[in-house]
Amino acid sequence: MAPAHASRPEGGGPDVSGGGSPARWRRPLERLQHRLHLDRGRPHRRSLLTIGVCFLAGLMITVSAINARGTDLRPERHTELIDLVRSEAARSQALAEQVAALRSEIDGLAASTGDDAAVDDLAELDRLAGLEPVAGPGVTVTLTDAPLSVDPPDVDGDLLVVHQQDIQAVVNVLWRGGAEAMTIQGQRVISTTGIKCVGNTVVLHGVPYAPPYVISAIGDPEALESALDRSAYLDVYADYVDAYGLGYEQQVEPELRLPGFNGASTLEWATPAGVG
Repeated sequence: MAPAHASRPEGGGPDVSGGGSPARWRRPLERLQHRLHLDRGRPHRRSLLTIGVCFLAGLMITVSAINARGTDLRPERHTELIDLVRSEAARSQALAEQVAALRSEIDGLAASTGDDAAVDDLAELDRLAGLEPVAGPGVTVTLTDAPLSVDPPDVDGDLLVVHQQDIQAVVNVLWRGGAEAMTIQGQRVISTTGIKCVGNTVVLHGVPYAPPYVISAIGDPEALESALDRSAYLDVYADYVDAYGLGYEQQVEPELRLPGFNGASTLEWATPAGVG
């Protein structure tokens, strides 16, 4: 008997091809094969993505290592600052020594002119300007920050460190007490000396210093100590010494030897008294 042939319904229905395989079976099979092909491609893309991420991570690690130059990228902030201050202070000290050597050479050339009166006048002016070393009895005051372990709640950290106004207060009190010469951190204080706070350090004549801050003054020790004891500002500072551990030390010195100022002493901005 001849096989019966199904007619295609109106609107399009399943077709029958040779070999007896209906189209509705072949099309799902093709879709399945296509999905299997896509699935085979996905691991390849995931591998490429993984390789890309690893490449970027390696690049970031390499760049960090180059920038660090073999050092810790997260050093202790306080230690790093102290090391920087010490390094810059040493460099400035070396430059100051060069200035002192050149000034000594200039003084030698001036003395060779044969004008003794001019040489004496120059020496007296150097002494008055603080350019010559001096010696004598006096007082030393040392100021330090509160210990790092001190961290009281609701207290601004700026209140636990020494500021330029604290150093200036001690310097001004010592001048009023009759100081004849003074140093801060071993640097001679002259008419152009300025004290500036930069972060947690104090800059003096362009040199940064970390605490402790040492102020030494030549003069009558009894008068200097009396002036310090009468200072209203230092009375307030003493309250912080008692409450939070800021450092304050006062010591009579039988013999102080203060160096002459050896930095640049040229006035760049000045107005004569009573003018302007």
